[in-house]
Amino acid sequence: MSITAIVENDTMKLPVHVPNGTRVEITLPVLEPATEPAGKWMLKYAGIADDLPADAASQHDHYLYGTPKR
Repeated sequence: MSITAIVENDTMKLPVHVPNGTRVEITLPVLEPATEPAGKWMLKYAGIADDLPADAASQHDHYLYGTPKR
């Protein structure tokens, strides 16, 4: 039997009842190291928006959500 569990605060949450004293084996998946920087895919968008206001970065909440400028 194979069970997928969730770990929260160093405790495993099982989706089924497992009787006390049951011996279990836990195998963690081997994660392959990243072969390229995580944000590399975003580089194709760098510099594409050339018509933004000069303060777009510092006032992004104002332009995205309409909050008052700081």
